[in-house]
Amino acid sequence: MSVLDALWEDRDVRFDVSSQQMKTRPGEVLIDCLDSIEDTKGNNGDRGRLLVTNLRIIWHSLALPRVNLSIGYNCILNITTRTANSGDMERKQNYQDFITNTDTAYETSKMYRDFKLRSALIQNKQLRLLPQEHVYDKINGVWNLSSDQGNLGTFFITNVRIVWHANMNDSFNVSIPYLQISGGYVLGFKIDPVEKLQESVKEINSLHKVYSASPIFGVDYEMEEKPQPLEALTVEQIQDDVEIDSDDHTDAFVAYFADGNKQQDREPVFSEELGLAIEKLKDGFTLQGLWEVMS
Repeated sequence: MSVLDALWEDRDVRFDVSSQQMKTRPGEVLIDCLDSIEDTKGNNGDRGRLLVTNLRIIWHSLALPRVNLSIGYNCILNITTRTANSGDMERKQNYQDFITNTDTAYETSKMYRDFKLRSALIQNKQLRLLPQEHVYDKINGVWNLSSDQGNLGTFFITNVRIVWHANMNDSFNVSIPYLQISGGYVLGFKIDPVEKLQESVKEINSLHKVYSASPIFGVDYEMEEKPQPLEALTVEQIQDDVEIDSDDHTDAFVAYFADGNKQQDREPVFSEELGLAIEKLKDGFTLQGLWEVMS
């Protein structure tokens, strides 16, 4: 299966993903890491870390890394901030600008990832290039077979996508990112002679293979400092050692509640400490001692 077939990071919201799914995929870049972040909606009071990539936002608990959340930018409708009261800490959520800018960069770069029809692709018979895009071939005399009579046009083959436009009408066009070639679209084009067709198919397959190994998602960003790799910021969950406290209080507590020989309730007595009537304690037990066990 192509590395692009399983792209989900920018399109899904997933809870408690595996450590493998938290790692960056080819083309995904860690932009920044923000510490002391809480998921106030689902894990209030649990300190965590927020990882911002060019495809998604990842939050994970520092105490339990398996407790995490992956949010693709395509799932974000809006971003707001508010003052949040969390336990003893009152903090202003002041990361809105940074995350909003990254999300905006994602929204404005959909041409790299989405299938487009009748867009503003051509200017003066030349392809309007995207940042980081390079034209590798331009093929004239390509027929689009989407209609009965067909439409004669031109192919642009780049490192990011394939673009076709009709020679008689530039606005009649289609942009097909390599990211979508593995999708469910079926389009028909005709190139003559057959030798030229085979040469073009070979070139497209080669560029698609290169793109699959290192995709360009088009999300531009600036980093003041280069963050550590994502793998260095997420850790495997380690089972904590379990220690059993076997002090005298615990034994007394167990013995008191086990009380297997008890046949009936003891007579009620007034407790000055509590100001109410309670069952008479067994010999050797005190209220203070029981409270210390509970605490």
